[in-house]
Amino acid sequence: MSGPPRHLADLGLAERRQAVADLGEREFRADQLSRHYFGRHTDSAQDMTDLPAAVRSALAAALLPPLLTQQRSFACDKGATRKTLWRLHDGALVESVLMKYPDRVTMCVSSQAGCGMGCPFCATGQAGLTRNLSTAEIVAQVVAGERALPAAAAPGPAPGRLCTGNPAHGRVSNVVFMGMGEPLANYRNVIGAVRRLTDPVPAGLGISQRSVTVSTVGLVPAINRLASEGLSVTLAVSLHAPDDEARDGLVPVNRRWKVAEVLSAAWDYAAATGRRISIEYALIRDVNDQPWRADLLGSLLAGHLAHVNLIPLNPTPGSKWTASLPGAQDEFVSRVAAHGVAVTVRDTRGREIDGACGQLAALNSPNAPKGR
Repeated sequence: MSGPPRHLADLGLAERRQAVADLGEREFRADQLSRHYFGRHTDSAQDMTDLPAAVRSALAAALLPPLLTQQRSFACDKGATRKTLWRLHDGALVESVLMKYPDRVTMCVSSQAGCGMGCPFCATGQAGLTRNLSTAEIVAQVVAGERALPAAAAPGPAPGRLCTGNPAHGRVSNVVFMGMGEPLANYRNVIGAVRRLTDPVPAGLGISQRSVTVSTVGLVPAINRLASEGLSVTLAVSLHAPDDEARDGLVPVNRRWKVAEVLSAAWDYAAATGRRISIEYALIRDVNDQPWRADLLGSLLAGHLAHVNLIPLNPTPGSKWTASLPGAQDEFVSRVAAHGVAVTVRDTRGREIDGACGQLAALNSPNAPKGR
């Protein structure tokens, strides 16, 4: 099957102008289209009243084709969290999550349909990789989040890009590449998406680079490449174990790049960008939550520009893996902190709506077990 249709968000501003010229229209029409999509979050020709009626439909059809079809959407946390399952043009399924907080609105996006990294405790990893998402398919998830916000926003300040923090204005302020897939395994399209998300309107959505987080299980060459991009995004390393013995089983790519190599690349990224590294660590009962592993993790990170984000595991159906006991979690936190390392426990959102990445897609795939 052919790839996703070409979309305005796949192209830089100069490329859009050329595409419009190739369609026989004046180049400034590309800027008008871009302002509608990135500034007003619409791809409907009917909304584009500043374009001549004779050309708006043709331009929208050529450069703003539909990319995502909503299959299912669930809200929880009193409406503050909304998870959506999208079907792509070829039937592939991906998920995104919109999370509203008092001081920000965060969009968690997928970069691949499925994932090829094979981490055994992850629903997406067990599904395998279907394909990479295009740049525009990634960006479209955030645009969809922008569209969903105004109607659900509480009374508050006038609309505008989030700066000082109230989600009531209805704008996405933060984007995290922590949905389905390994972002750095889809490097070119993810970097394209980061640039569309952070370039100012009309080139992009105008979100701050410092408010974008790109996660990885530890693809060392790609981390090194990211450090040379001149971006100031946060790098999140899904470490999950401080020792190679445990990490080889939890994160199979560790058999290629060991803990020391991954952390060395992370410290190089921090040095190149001045950005603190987020160390993601899913606490799994009796697997990686032992006190000695907390001490080892703290000693590895001490003195470095790093923050530990502990994640209480959201078990997938039928999995042998489960979350750590509260006492073990508390001791883990205190032991890491004793090394002078900043550590927090992630807010667990969306558990009642199959919140772990890949759960919703797995339940809605053709091979899913029936009855739920």
